[in-house]
Amino acid sequence: MACSCGFYAWSIPAVGPNKFREIGKTNFTRIVPMPNTHKWSIAHDHTLDEFYNEHAQKLKEVKHVFSKLGEDAMESMMMIDAIQRLGIDHHFEEEIEAVLQKQYMKSSIHGDCDEDLYEVALRFRLLRQEGYTVPAEQGGKFKQNLREDIRGLMGLYEASQLSIGEDILEEAGNFSSLLLNACLQHLDRHQAAVVKNTLEHPHHTSLARFMTKNFLTDFQGTNGWINALQELAKIDFNMVKSVHQRRCFKFSSLWWKDLGLTEELKFARDQPLKWYMWPMAIIPDPRLSEQRIELTKPISLIYIIDDIFDVGGTLDELTLFTEAVNRWDLSAFKELPEYMKMCFKTLDDITNEISTKVHKEHKWNPVGSLRKAWASLCNAFLVEAKWFASGHVPKAEEYLKNGAVSSGVHVVLVHLFFLLGHGITKENVDLVDDFPGIISSTATILRLWDDLGSAKDENQDGHDGSYVECYLKEHRGSSVENARQIVAHMISDMWKRLNKECLSPNPFSTSFTKGSLNIARMVPLMYSYDDQQCLPGLEEHMKSLLLENLPYRNAQKINE
Repeated sequence: MACSCGFYAWSIPAVGPNKFREIGKTNFTRIVPMPNTHKWSIAHDHTLDEFYNEHAQKLKEVKHVFSKLGEDAMESMMMIDAIQRLGIDHHFEEEIEAVLQKQYMKSSIHGDCDEDLYEVALRFRLLRQEGYTVPAEQGGKFKQNLREDIRGLMGLYEASQLSIGEDILEEAGNFSSLLLNACLQHLDRHQAAVVKNTLEHPHHTSLARFMTKNFLTDFQGTNGWINALQELAKIDFNMVKSVHQRRCFKFSSLWWKDLGLTEELKFARDQPLKWYMWPMAIIPDPRLSEQRIELTKPISLIYIIDDIFDVGGTLDELTLFTEAVNRWDLSAFKELPEYMKMCFKTLDDITNEISTKVHKEHKWNPVGSLRKAWASLCNAFLVEAKWFASGHVPKAEEYLKNGAVSSGVHVVLVHLFFLLGHGITKENVDLVDDFPGIISSTATILRLWDDLGSAKDENQDGHDGSYVECYLKEHRGSSVENARQIVAHMISDMWKRLNKECLSPNPFSTSFTKGSLNIARMVPLMYSYDDQQCLPGLEEHMKSLLLENLPYRNAQKINE
């Protein structure tokens, strides 16, 4: 899960360590300076107890409003949609499940008799998002006379993102996108902004918590529950920000700094804040703060080991390193540089610590699975190192198969599976060890998206190691633009495959399934580099999630 400039072993020209550190290197500490612990109060001077009491009261109020909606299906679904977009659905899991179960039964028995496109599309999307297997025909019909129904077209476009390959949803997405783009110039500023945001950031492929502030700006209406829900979302956002601040400080200023790897590995990246953003996206539920900290540890080592293969070691050293990881034998590192010994010692310690915690909490020792995942990652890195050393450009399919493994996604999701502790059985462990579709789809999305940024024009140097380069060598006469279009289409197909993997029945828990989706959703933020090789989108969200408070109506009253 490393940066496009050094994500796999042959992705950049051979450069010295000092030069490498400048490539794709954003100073995240400068962007988001970690505050002192005494500045972690959420709303200026009032105490955390007062704040939590206010949150609990507001949550109780919103739950009461939700319960009063009763049989009003449309209002209930609109409220669920708003709750999910505001990133506070973990507070309403039972209420949401009850409503959606009722809507699923209704659609299964009666079909869609509604004439309102928005209601039909919303029901379909909400059900599919939660894993219900509903046919695409329940996404509703669409006709030319709907061009004035902006809300319905937006709902249709959002629903089309849940496609698992159905032609009707493909047509619906193209149709609604065409009409929505055409209407932009005829809308007022606010309406145009909402439509544009929908087209650029559909809910299913976006991170709700990262889009909360945008949605609060767009969130308007006459529904009586809107104000109460907005206030709850603002309080919750501030509360979660405080949790992230403390946990991020614990990781970056305590664990990572005390580890001392950056002192020994001068060439490696040192971006603990960026690495912590991955778990913030993957498992946003505030109740999983310990799991976020534990997940950040293997993520940081994926980046470090990636740098070792990129610029740290010779091919002979990398071969010995990989063999030692496969045997998981510390004594095999005797002939290797000190930094490799230190890296493996850290890897061994982290693996054992996490295995011990999982065994204690969930009665299963995952050490074998974790070691196997790390070995697979190093094997994939070594394959790429050998390609680079020999100047060999593989077939596109061969490259992508190996690149999905070297993405690091499998390592992350294997750790997530055991840290969550849901559904740990021998059958599920064997499945997660074997790179199942729900993991490989996400890994392929990451690899292809990363590759889109490594072939911006035809002035390639032959060392970018992207799918585009492999494709162009294999298909003489094809243009870079054509190859990039093919990659974009492949990413779209992988999303459809991932959508299908997330439908019920599947052997994995909802938290794990959403974690896999969230990695795919995070990818654009992590790999959308500007001309200065920085990540402006990620920087903006980092500031928002770690520094900024959202003002809410009762904050002044609490401070008095």
